[in-house]
Amino acid sequence: MKRWRLVALDLDGTLLDHEGNISNENQKWIKIAQQSGLEVTIATGRPLRLTKTFLELLDIKVPYVVANGSEVWAGPGQLLERHLISARDIEFDLQLALQYGTHFWSSVVDHVFPPGCVPDHVEQYQWLKFGLKSEDPMIIREIWNRLEDYGRLEVSSSDPSNIEVTPLGITKATGLRRVCQYMDINPEHVVTIGDGLNDVAMMQWSGLGIAMGNAEEQVKEIADRVTVHHTKHGVAEAIKILLYGEPHKTEATNE
Repeated sequence: MKRWRLVALDLDGTLLDHEGNISNENQKWIKIAQQSGLEVTIATGRPLRLTKTFLELLDIKVPYVVANGSEVWAGPGQLLERHLISARDIEFDLQLALQYGTHFWSSVVDHVFPPGCVPDHVEQYQWLKFGLKSEDPMIIREIWNRLEDYGRLEVSSSDPSNIEVTPLGITKATGLRRVCQYMDINPEHVVTIGDGLNDVAMMQWSGLGIAMGNAEEQVKEIADRVTVHHTKHGVAEAIKILLYGEPHKTEATNE
């Protein structure tokens, strides 16, 4: 069996339950993986400030990816890589949100703007990510097409009801590439686990891509394998197989 060296985990819909917590079962098997020499990291769309708690809880000692690849950190205060969205592009995103009446939010370096709020002078801030959300799939599709036609931004999503925008060419895959350069790991020895379209790039890039049982169908289709639902400790189940292989099937007995 191939010797895996690194597992990169998405958070929402993958490692976290519906309440935004990591189950005891997932924590247990992540710890077992780490003790077995299999490094574990996080690759999330969340900004750093909403990721720190989980990094500390899991005792992550290796570099990690936040804001869909816009930042890569080696540890507290150790920034490896940062990519920014221009003020011009943020203005375009904001115009779309206002035109279609969607909810919107952003990830900004050293600042926190409440959802639905953007400062008057966007050029004075460093923008990592912009998000739009609507429960109307037609609106999401139209905005997605508008952004692709615009051609200056990377477009993905973590949920069918949202769109997440990062600098063009920046994804979780590019972030993990930097992580692997830092750790001297070949991509073929990396396992990635996720559930959303923003996980597709890293799953295609890595040696093994695992989709959650609750993942979007497009994600399952490109994955190498599918684990169980995130509320049923799908990460733990995936790690068990990585460490010990497929469970042996027993023949049914007649009673």
